[in-house]
Order: sequence, then structure tokens, then C-alpha cells
Amino acid sequence: MPSYSDLVSDIQNTAENDSQEFSNQIPIIINKAEFRLIKELDDVALNKTVSVVTSINNPLVSLASDTRIIRNISIKVSGSKINLLQRSQEYINDYWPFVSTSVGEPKYYAMKSNTQIYIAPTPASAYDTEVVYVARPVTLTSATPNNYFSDFCYDALFYASMVEASLFNKSFNTVPTWQNELKNSIDGLRNQARRARQDNMELNTSPAGSANTIIQGSS
Repeated sequence: MPSYSDLVSDIQNTAENDSQEFSNQIPIIINKAEFRLIKELDDVALNKTVSVVTSINNPLVSLASDTRIIRNISIKVSGSKINLLQRSQEYINDYWPFVSTSVGEPKYYAMKSNTQIYIAPTPASAYDTEVVYVARPVTLTSATPNNYFSDFCYDALFYASMVEASLFNKSFNTVPTWQNELKNSIDGLRNQARRARQDNMELNTSPAGSANTIIQGSS
């Protein structure tokens, strides 16, 4: 698989810029490219799962520090997993206004901030909770030369890096070319992710992880 050093060489050779200034900028260029990919890709391989425990009489649950997007939240009740439904904060406020004076089995959650979710009803007990979320892979560096981007979507990583490299080099006439290559690569990866969520004879499932409700060819 291509590594960090391979990417650095590809960027330098394609940009035809061997200056020290450009070399010093390359780690930042790659970092920007990775930030862009985590926003644009929708791949199950970017998912992570963490287990937490809710606190009695406390509707707030803290998220992992690397959380970018929540995929799914479930609690364990009598040995079974029950998915919480996502709602707005306003909905939850109307549904369960008595935050600490009334408790029950959680059914809904809402994003309170980038670091916390709000669940309702307020937990009556300490529920084992599983949070599935999108996280950015470990950042590519010389010390960590490989990650998901380099191993499974190197073309998109390279094109995104060349967009940033062209902007840095003020080669504005080449930016549209690299942006177009990046778009084509992202479109292909999104289609690949869509196909990965599709079982044989079934429509592709929701990125949120819900089950298929329609089977092709059935009546």
C-alpha cells in the first residue's frame, strides 16, 4: 500500500517543486486533504464504536473526542439492544420537560453540542450504551505512514492534496483539473460505499444503519 513517503514524493514530483518552502508545507497540505475527505466520504470503514454507561438522573452523555458524525446510538435493555431515535433538542424539550424530576427508559437523543448528546427520557438506571460514529483516521505522518485514506482511497487523497498544493503554489489554472479528478474519485468512492450497504436483491440501507424496508422484486 502507498505510504506517507510515497504521497510526499508523488506531490513533489507532480507539482515539480523541490523547494524547501514547499517541502515544509506538504504535511499541512496532506492534513487539509484528510480533513476534506472525512467531510465528503460516506464509508462504513470510517465508523468507530464506543461503549459508555448512562448516569441515573442525568440526560447528558459525553461523546468520544474524535467524533465527527453520529451513526447510531443504542441502549441495552434486558439483554437486547434498542436503538434511540434522533430528534431535535426542541422536540426532546417538549417530550420530556421534567429533566431531573422524572425518569424512564431512553427513547430519543439529540445533539447538544459537538461533545455531548441529550437523551430522553432521563435515564432511570445506568444503561449500557453503544455509540457508533464517524471518526477521522489517525493522521498521516512519517511516524504513522499508513491509514485508511492511504490504504483504500489513495487516489482521492492524492487529488485532494494536489488541489491544496496548487493553491499553495498559486498555480490557479491547474486547480480546476485537480478538483475535477477529486470529484470523480469521490463519486466513485461514494458509489462503492452505497454498494457496500446493499444486500443481494435489496435496496441499499440507510447510512445511519437502519434495516432495509423494501426488497426488490417483492410485492
